[in-house]
Amino acid sequence: MGFLLSKSMDANFKKQQEFMLHNARLQMERQIVMQNQMRERQMAMQVAWSREFLKYYGTFFTLATVGLTVGAIKRKKPFLLAPIVPLGFIMAYQVDSAYGTLIYRVRGEAESIMTSDHDRLDLPHGTPTFESIEKARRARSSLASFLEK
Repeated sequence: MGFLLSKSMDANFKKQQEFMLHNARLQMERQIVMQNQMRERQMAMQVAWSREFLKYYGTFFTLATVGLTVGAIKRKKPFLLAPIVPLGFIMAYQVDSAYGTLIYRVRGEAESIMTSDHDRLDLPHGTPTFESIEKARRARSSLASFLEK
C-alpha cells in the first residue's frame, strides 16, 4: 500500500514540477514580449519627438536663412551668411534623425560595440548581485532608523 501511495505522489510531484516549469517559461516569454513592446514604444516616442522638433527647428532655420540672406544682400556683407553653415549641419542631423537612416547606423554601431568592444559595457564594481543589493538596502534601512532617533 505504501509503495502505491509513494508512486502516486511521485507522479503528482513530477506533474507539479512540469506545470511550474511551464508557468515559469510562459511568464518569462510574457515578460520578454512586454519589455520589447516597451522598448518599441520608447523608440517610437523618440522618433516622434525628433519629427516634432524638426518642424520647429525647420521653421527657425528657414526664417534665419531667409533673414540672413536678405540682410547680406541689402547690406552687401557676405559674412552675415556664415551662421547658415552650422545651422545647416544641425538641420541635416535633425532630418537624418527624424526621417533618415541615423537610427540604423546607431543600431549597427551598438551591435559592433557589443561584439568587439564588450569590455566597455562593464559596470563599475561588476553586475549587481543579490548580496550587494541587500547590503545597500540594509545600510539604508539602518541609516534611516538611526536618523529617526
